[in-house]
Amino acid sequence: MSELDVTSSRSRSDSDAGAMFDDVSGYEELLNRGLRLSGETRDYFARERICVMKEFIDGQPSPARILDYGCGTGDTSSLLASNFPKSEVIGVDTSGPAIASAEERFGGPRIGFEAVSQISTTGVFDVAYVNGVFHHIRPAERPAAVSAIFERLRPGGHCMFFENNPYSPAARLVMRRIPFDRDAIMIWPNEAGRLLRDAGFDTPHSTRFLFVFPKALRILRLLEVSLSRLPIGAQYLIVSRKPDSENSEE
Repeated sequence: MSELDVTSSRSRSDSDAGAMFDDVSGYEELLNRGLRLSGETRDYFARERICVMKEFIDGQPSPARILDYGCGTGDTSSLLASNFPKSEVIGVDTSGPAIASAEERFGGPRIGFEAVSQISTTGVFDVAYVNGVFHHIRPAERPAAVSAIFERLRPGGHCMFFENNPYSPAARLVMRRIPFDRDAIMIWPNEAGRLLRDAGFDTPHSTRFLFVFPKALRILRLLEVSLSRLPIGAQYLIVSRKPDSENSEE
């Protein structure tokens, strides 16, 4: 699944896209080619997303278990483990070669990887990190994917749902430069929020937009927090929460 619409059809078959995800070294090269327009690397964006994620769960007990849904080659799973040193991180993905590469590079006592088809056996999590996954999932299959995440969270657990922003020309330009993103179907923020609520999540926070300025204008990044409610960032975040058991039964 991707790191970083829906229109009516795809010009490339799903099997072609799957082959690109399975080509681990090629995937990295293609992703970096698109992100090069921003002047930043994929690690920069992953670190920033995790910083924002930590803002929302700061002051709460450290999550015992984190699900990296759509983990790809595992780089972000490793960053999550570094940023949450008391947490176990489990990454899941559809690509067997990506999972094998992630396990070889990062697997250890606190980091593991599984096929997404095995998600029902991975136990219960406190936080789910989901980045740039749902624009690669067929619209008809998105509700089931959200429901699978919901089921794997404990009551009170959070889903950090990051996606590319369809309102952003920069996001669209980057996606056009990445072959496996070129025909992907972007998901609008209001659509994503509805999917999460329909699955049973609460969405108590306003949608937050991220990554307004490229590296060449990084001096202006201090303004990004004040601009985060405007739909101009290249990505958006919806923080959703699984209701407590007693509330979900009402």
